[in-house]
Amino acid sequence: MRITEIESIILQHDMQEELGFSQGYYDKRTAHLVLVHTDDGLTGIGEIFGAGNFAFANQAILQHVISPRLVGRNPLDINVIWHDIYNTVRDHGQKGMPICCLSGVDIALWDILGKATSQPLHQLLGGRARDDFVAYGYGMMFRKRDDLAEIFEKEVAAIVERGFTASKMKLGLGVDRDIELAEAVRRGAGEGFKLMADVNHAYTVGEAIQLGLALRDLDYYWFEEPVMPEDYDGYRLVRDALPGIHIAGGEAEWTRFGHRELLCRRSVDILQPEVAATGGISEFMKILSMAHAFGTPVIPHVWGSDVLIAVDMHLVSVLPDLPGGLKQFEPMLEYDTTPNLFHERLLTEPLGIFEQVRDNNGRVRPPEGPGIGIALDEDFVAKYRVG
Repeated sequence: MRITEIESIILQHDMQEELGFSQGYYDKRTAHLVLVHTDDGLTGIGEIFGAGNFAFANQAILQHVISPRLVGRNPLDINVIWHDIYNTVRDHGQKGMPICCLSGVDIALWDILGKATSQPLHQLLGGRARDDFVAYGYGMMFRKRDDLAEIFEKEVAAIVERGFTASKMKLGLGVDRDIELAEAVRRGAGEGFKLMADVNHAYTVGEAIQLGLALRDLDYYWFEEPVMPEDYDGYRLVRDALPGIHIAGGEAEWTRFGHRELLCRRSVDILQPEVAATGGISEFMKILSMAHAFGTPVIPHVWGSDVLIAVDMHLVSVLPDLPGGLKQFEPMLEYDTTPNLFHERLLTEPLGIFEQVRDNNGRVRPPEGPGIGIALDEDFVAKYRVG
């Protein structure tokens, strides 16, 4: 079996409402898919992290740098291909967009391996450590409105009503404003509901500690990306200052080499590698092993279409118990609850996250088909393809 073509597909749709986070606002959904075609008729599906114009930049890297090194190769040589591509881009991009492109290709190659062996991804990775797991409802993104606290309070209440048992919000509008929003979300969720807050590296160490103290008093479970991702020591300072709330990070880090810094410096309580950015499934599993050697739990970050959601469902299912015992730390699946056609209509058989959450006490199960276990709706892809 040989690779015959690498196909890059960029999908976009206009959003019902402009949404934001601490680094800006956006009004379009973007998904960048990569298809690896073979002469045996098998096609692997992957996804590359990077929204908006970043998707078009990634497409150029994929087409001009990576694809020429893949055509004609055996797609089952996953490890060999990974290191060859990484060595190719090392002098020009040990982090960032080249690694995102490698990630999407790697995911697609694992999908081919599953299809070639008729095994689901979770079986290829050693089997499920759990049959189902919690999905947390991601929402409460910024709107350019004065009544944001009221909106957030109602939105989290709706997430609770859907059957979710945990939820995450966006912060990063200034410490005082953030505290007001966090209080509103706690009111809407009620006591005892698991809440997390993500500021997307908006703060200095001092500001992050000030906000973290308030989040801890409100019984938030974790505080995500409190400071800029390059500031490993700043992470450690925030973590040391805030016992009682977990410090999470890692989505803006790449490969085992970047995550090694977060671990060696004891920067985080929870590591959050993004499989579509950090090097793909191959690299995610190496990062997972390294994290567990440091006694650090892993909860994957995921921001993308249902292709990527499906991949992460497999990954969460195979995460080993850490450290092992009757009452375990439990990893969760991140799921964006805001309107998103790439969650609702992209696949021929939708993942049905909302239905699973409703019917299974907030818990979900990974797909069972070979590889990732999904197929794209070709008519939908054709309708929303922009590149």
